[in-house]
Amino acid sequence: MDMLDTIEALSLLCGASGSERAVREWIIARLPADKTEYTVDVMGNLLVTYHGNRRTGQKIMLEAHMDEVGVIVTYIEENGLLRFTPLGGISPAVLCGKRMVFTNGTVGVIGIKPIHLSSESERTHFAKAEDLYIDIGAASKAEAGKRVAPGDTAVFQSEFIRFGHGKIKGKALDDRAGCAMLLQLMQRDDLPDLTFVFTVQEEVGLRGAEAAAFTVAPDWALVVETTTAADLPEVAGEKQVCQLGSGPAVSFMDRATVYDPALYRMAMELAQKHQIPAQTKTMVAGGNDSGAVHKSRGGVKTLAVSLPCRYLHSPACVLDTTDIDAGLALLEKLIGALADA
Repeated sequence: MDMLDTIEALSLLCGASGSERAVREWIIARLPADKTEYTVDVMGNLLVTYHGNRRTGQKIMLEAHMDEVGVIVTYIEENGLLRFTPLGGISPAVLCGKRMVFTNGTVGVIGIKPIHLSSESERTHFAKAEDLYIDIGAASKAEAGKRVAPGDTAVFQSEFIRFGHGKIKGKALDDRAGCAMLLQLMQRDDLPDLTFVFTVQEEVGLRGAEAAAFTVAPDWALVVETTTAADLPEVAGEKQVCQLGSGPAVSFMDRATVYDPALYRMAMELAQKHQIPAQTKTMVAGGNDSGAVHKSRGGVKTLAVSLPCRYLHSPACVLDTTDIDAGLALLEKLIGALADA
């Protein structure tokens, strides 16, 4: 299975925060048995020991999160409609009218009051999540309860497509693309001993990474992520954050982490030396599992290598395949440099 096929398969799986089992099992089934051993912790994180071609003086961890944004059912109305709350940061504008699929395969749509019954203010403002509902086609609370229960999670139902000049679109590319990159690295025979970690519950507060980093106790951590690209016509200058097609984004700071300066400089110098496209984020915004990892135990030297992604946390995340290739190349060079440090 090539890289894009792996990303597609992972993208189509259901794995909202707290319900990552299907993603974890898919990854486990594709671990190279001759090179790896794995454990699953209490939270559901997948911890993989990779036996490389040499030992290193310090422990290097590569991490990506398995969960995606979604919703969780909070209540079933008497008429069978489902009330819910978001799992992760989702704009209400993205939710309205979308198809959703539950872990058990039940499909529904997110409805809203028809425009001809809406007040003037309701027509000009997006509805809040608490005013929306999921319609699974049930005629009553009892009928709906046979298919869905409070606590069940759902994610966007969205096809994966390849389009334009090297672009891909799908749900959950944050961070299934990162998971696919870790799996790709495991296929190599020229890497040192490493620990690969696939975490849970990133979208609801970096929770899995906090537990996993404590267990692994790495000296170095490379967090493989996606990050918001706002390279759109109405956005100018630094507010574009990063651009598709310009390589992975290497952060020096975001709202959760001030990254290790020496590690940041190393990444940018390696990119320049080996002519690997790379960029930095031009705004201090967002955050990722680095926020939990770098504070673990006595501290971890941490760096995030992120793929620029348009329309993040939506059913239509868009990546550029050249950024994926450049991201892998940069990670390989970073691993080699850290192994020799």
